[in-house]
Amino acid sequence: MKFLILFTLITGLFVNLASAQVRDTVIKSTDSVKTQVIKPVRKDTTTKVMSRQDSMKAAYVNPGKVAGRKAVFRSMIIPGWGQLYNMQILDDGYGTRAGKSQTLQKVYTGAKIAAIYAGFTVLTMSYIESTKQYKLFLKELQYRDANNGAPDPNGPFGSRYSTSGITNGKDTYRRNRQIVLGSYLLVYAANVIDAYVAARLHFFNIDDELSFKVSPSVITSNSLYGFNGTPALKLSLTF
Repeated sequence: MKFLILFTLITGLFVNLASAQVRDTVIKSTDSVKTQVIKPVRKDTTTKVMSRQDSMKAAYVNPGKVAGRKAVFRSMIIPGWGQLYNMQILDDGYGTRAGKSQTLQKVYTGAKIAAIYAGFTVLTMSYIESTKQYKLFLKELQYRDANNGAPDPNGPFGSRYSTSGITNGKDTYRRNRQIVLGSYLLVYAANVIDAYVAARLHFFNIDDELSFKVSPSVITSNSLYGFNGTPALKLSLTF
């Protein structure tokens, strides 16, 4: 009887130890596994694709350069058109002069347009007159060459001028025509340059806060023989 009770106790002890070992093993295996939390994905979420343009920094566009190119293009086609474009910029209120009185600037721009066409008009009249006089002197010279130096009795000069004087007059008016043609190019170039400069200056900072300061300074330089200092003036601009 005692042996049976002892056997029962030993058997129950082993059963309890075995169950405890199984339970401990299950707990440890569960703890050793690292769980990873996965966030749910919303169905309405759209993935934004990064393009090359989005990844690059937007390039800076200088409005002064753009306006200058447009003014030059217009002035090259029709003289004075670039100046009219600059007046349009004033009306649109672009640039650093926006909000300020533009009356004097418009009058000045209009005067430049009038000066451009006045210059072309004067040059045209000069070219016509030089061509007319050149043909008269040339005709007189051709007549004298064909008649042994005798002046044309029906010509406008008669015997007032010698043959050398007629030759000099012909060369002078021919040279005047060439000068007029060169002056055409100068006025045309001045028209283009003025339109470009005015368009660029319209976007420059010319407000009341712009100032400059001149102060004495020294320009230093190192040479083979030692230190050299040259007196100079230092110009400082404040925007």
